[in-house]
Amino acid sequence: MSILFNEIIFGPIQSRRLGVSLGINLLPRDGKLCSFDCIYCECGYNIQGNGKSGMPTQEEVSHALETKLQEMKESGTAPDVITFAGNGEPTLHPAFEAIIDDTLVLRDRYFPKARICVLSNGTLVRKESVFNALNKVDENILKLDSAIQETVRRIDAPNLRSFSIHDTIASYKKFEGKLSIQTLFVRGTHNGKTIDNTTPLEIADWLRALEEINPASVMIYTIDRDTPEKNLEKVPLAELKQIAAKVKALGFKTSVAG
Repeated sequence: MSILFNEIIFGPIQSRRLGVSLGINLLPRDGKLCSFDCIYCECGYNIQGNGKSGMPTQEEVSHALETKLQEMKESGTAPDVITFAGNGEPTLHPAFEAIIDDTLVLRDRYFPKARICVLSNGTLVRKESVFNALNKVDENILKLDSAIQETVRRIDAPNLRSFSIHDTIASYKKFEGKLSIQTLFVRGTHNGKTIDNTTPLEIADWLRALEEINPASVMIYTIDRDTPEKNLEKVPLAELKQIAAKVKALGFKTSVAG
């Protein structure tokens, strides 16, 4: 069963990785819009369509966020983080940088200790406005499920045929360490092909990519909710911790969510 966020602002929720998180959905409220079509996405596959609501305007986002922050202030509930996620890839919104600027102002007004976080698949980081926006937030969390092109195509299913994981890694390097890498480890089958980004070759290439990117931190996790591809399985927590130990040995701050 897929999960769609039917509001611009959702939560706050308790995030496995981020704490008390107030979510912002910049995508349609009745469909999914993403530059990836990940086989594990809790929002389901892109084939369900973009819906009819369209993306909210910059003004609608700002108004909805301020209203929610006012409510939380009055109730004495403080968010640890304000997170851009939702029904797809948030950086696809044409006013993404302007919305980030608005959010920074509102955060400073109501909850200056809250962090602003963006969960992105990284496909648009070469766009100047997106790059600039991500450099402004407190936690720029970018996906890297594999450093091997064929594996990325099997797990993340990029929409563009021209997608290159090598170009993506090169783009990540331009943040000069002001980013976190988020990797979901998973096993199973999809369309008759084996899915496994935990093999020795996968891990070795992924670790080399981390050394190139030099992130501030690395987030390791596995599937936790229903997935559109049913032939997937969680990677045991013990194995995730073994992978994390290799990352820590390289000197990177690492967190694990099983």
